[in-house]
Amino acid sequence: MKSSILKIIIVLFLFNIICPLRTQAVTITDPFCTPADPDYPDCDTTITDIINKIINFIFYIGVSIFTIMVIIAGFLFISSGGDPAKVKKAKDIILYSVVGLLIVLLAKGIISMIRLIIGAS
Repeated sequence: MKSSILKIIIVLFLFNIICPLRTQAVTITDPFCTPADPDYPDCDTTITDIINKIINFIFYIGVSIFTIMVIIAGFLFISSGGDPAKVKKAKDIILYSVVGLLIVLLAKGIISMIRLIIGAS
């Protein structure tokens, strides 16, 4: 195990020497600032805007994971062939996916209510 890890490290080190990264050519834009914003490139990056974008990102990731997990559970359910253990596993995946989606939805709703109560935009 140690020898394979050592081999991987050596290969990556040699690759890094042979093909160096050109960091001067890389430009990094603000990930929270999109060209669709009216005041691009001087976007408003207040703490509220950053928190909103992080919350929306987590929400979209949660919904995407829910969709993928339901597809996987459906595949397991169809391919179970009547095996009770596989059917139970598929049902558990769907149940946990729904619970996870509810947590994500409730978190977004609670955050929205708190922001409404304190008057944050």
